[in-house]
Amino acid sequence: MMLYPPMASLVEKVGSNYLLVNLIARRAREIAAKAEENEEILDKKPVSMAIDEVYSGKLTLEKKNG
Repeated sequence: MMLYPPMASLVEKVGSNYLLVNLIARRAREIAAKAEENEEILDKKPVSMAIDEVYSGKLTLEKKNG
């Protein structure tokens, strides 16, 4: 079974598996909380939505100096 989007391309956008998982999990929780707050029914799962945001470049990792 082929995954879409390919895992390797997602990791390239973020830098590591660890950062990718944390970024997606954090964003998925935000999406779910906002939907619950607004009493919205989501068409897709929050994790899928977060993955799509990373793949499209809408969601990126902000690097802090220090």
